[in-house]
Amino acid sequence: MQRRALILSAALAPLAAGPARAQAEGTLRIVVPYAPGGSSDRAARLVADKLGPRLGQTVIVENKTGAGGRLAAQQLKGLSAGASQNVLLLGNPAVMVVAPLVFKDNGYDPDADFQPVSQVTDYEFALAVSSAVPVKQLSHLLAWLRANPGQANFGVPATGSLPHFFALMTSEKAQVRGQVVGYRGSAPLISDLIGGQVPVAFDTLDTLLPQHEGGKLRILATSGAQRSPLAPDVPTYKESGLDLVATGWNALFAPAAMPADRVARLGAAIREVMNDPDTRRKFADAKMTPTATTPAQTAAMLKAYRAQWAPVVRKSGYQP
Repeated sequence: MQRRALILSAALAPLAAGPARAQAEGTLRIVVPYAPGGSSDRAARLVADKLGPRLGQTVIVENKTGAGGRLAAQQLKGLSAGASQNVLLLGNPAVMVVAPLVFKDNGYDPDADFQPVSQVTDYEFALAVSSAVPVKQLSHLLAWLRANPGQANFGVPATGSLPHFFALMTSEKAQVRGQVVGYRGSAPLISDLIGGQVPVAFDTLDTLLPQHEGGKLRILATSGAQRSPLAPDVPTYKESGLDLVATGWNALFAPAAMPADRVARLGAAIREVMNDPDTRRKFADAKMTPTATTPAQTAAMLKAYRAQWAPVVRKSGYQP
């Protein structure tokens, strides 16, 4: 009888260790450097909903806005090993790539102060025109812009945003000298595009897609290597004759002080979440493309991304 009790106790020990460790670790915070409602916030909340039960601990999303996303990174950098145990930053290219290039005193070093955990989404850019514009192919639009350079006004949701630099990439690759017009967000940009105040708009595919599906604007091309499953009828840039591929992403980063075993454990749980069929369906419903990568794969992606975008940002001469 005593032997049976010992065997049962040994068998149950690993099961008890998981919840006990989770309880000791406390609530995990995913800090989003933007206001609620945007794609970064939506991605973080979808991950948090599934990650909590998998870890056996509470996972909350905390929005910490300011300085275009830099404030959150500044506040999370340099945390002690204990304080870093239960916080992740939902970072994107604006925070991890562009800001360090354009701000002289950025307030954090994305490599020294953070370590990648896992990428969670991959998104594309799109070029759109008003549905009233008769042009239906990217090649025809570029020919028209070359013939009418005074009309080459490219609307973007914000000056210094990724769509801004993607518009510059397009302009250089197509040899069309365009004037970038920055808006205060996607909503006024789309309103002016539909109303004819700006002829061309660049934004993320998920932002433009609802109006495209509603027939109020026309997406001429997307920036991925293959056609997006969200818009399978829309050709890519490469299919349209312009050899350009560019994407954006959301990824989770841990403070540099987080112990390696904790990073590995969180990364594995996040990858399981992102590969879950129900999670992938919910991301698709939200017009987002889910993905899952190891810390090493995330670091390699970040390095390649900088190699593509840094020359464009520097050449633009953009200053905040």
